[in-house]
Amino acid sequence: MILRYIIGLIVGLAALVWSADFFVDNAAKFARRCGLSQLLVGMLVVGFGTSLPELSVSFLSALRGNPSIALGNAYGSNIANILLILGVTAAICPIAVAETVRRRDLPVLCVATIAAWLLLLNKAISRMDAIAMLAVFLGICIWNTLRDKAAPEKMKTSGDKRQAASDKSGASLAALCGKIVAGGALVVGSSMLLVSSATGLARALGVSDLIIGLTVVAIGTSLPELASSLAAISKREHDIAIGNIIGSNLFNMLAVVGVAGVTRPIVGAENTEVMRTVLLRDYPVMAGVTLLLFLFCARWGKERAMIGRAKGIIFLVLYVGYIAMLAKETLA
Repeated sequence: MILRYIIGLIVGLAALVWSADFFVDNAAKFARRCGLSQLLVGMLVVGFGTSLPELSVSFLSALRGNPSIALGNAYGSNIANILLILGVTAAICPIAVAETVRRRDLPVLCVATIAAWLLLLNKAISRMDAIAMLAVFLGICIWNTLRDKAAPEKMKTSGDKRQAASDKSGASLAALCGKIVAGGALVVGSSMLLVSSATGLARALGVSDLIIGLTVVAIGTSLPELASSLAAISKREHDIAIGNIIGSNLFNMLAVVGVAGVTRPIVGAENTEVMRTVLLRDYPVMAGVTLLLFLFCARWGKERAMIGRAKGIIFLVLYVGYIAMLAKETLA
């Protein structure tokens, strides 16, 4: 029985990573064809697109009455995105942080983190709380899109123009739309397999759904972010790499949790302990690493804002410590 769940988990993760990469690649081409900048593609298309697995997994978990996996997946993925994904990416190649990211996007992420925390203080996520999260998320999307469209043409990077020109020689918009729909369907199907396998494995091993969501499912659904960030860095598209992480974390924190809460509100005595654990342990960790990212991207003196290899290694060490803490609590 356990072996069946493990095989299902591996197959589900592999299918999820492949289908998410297929979806994101075609969605990014579509966005560039529409004239969006690298940073906006990184945040709204690649960042939100690579979070489609989290959305699908959390929605299905909530639908099946497993809010622990839904929350663990969302917050665990945010922690993994900064400490593991960004850590690995920066350790391989230092990431240059654009001025717009430092002055606008990171502060927005920090404010959104505080706002979402305030909604969780009553140890529940009502349908109204979830709707508020989705409204904030929608407002951020609209603001970023309008800001990008209002940017002067000279602010568009040469990379934006070269990539857009390259994309125009490829598939038609209709073909890209078809591939996006097909990729999304594959993501949903593989997510269903992943959720059922992860839930069954957790119960068979006596491990809590929250721990499984924070570790196995969170890391698995964050693999598309890793692939996208490494691909962006290899092409020297630093805005896409950092925008990917910021956009993904905003999506997870507001849209993923919001959709899960609208689907099935996380209220009642049976969910109080889960929410208490999240508030006392996991959300502070997520908020702390978000603040650390903000500080790491700060510009000190005349130095260029960078996330260098040393900072990447610090992220990785912190992630190992977080996983060790979860393992210790599980074994206790």
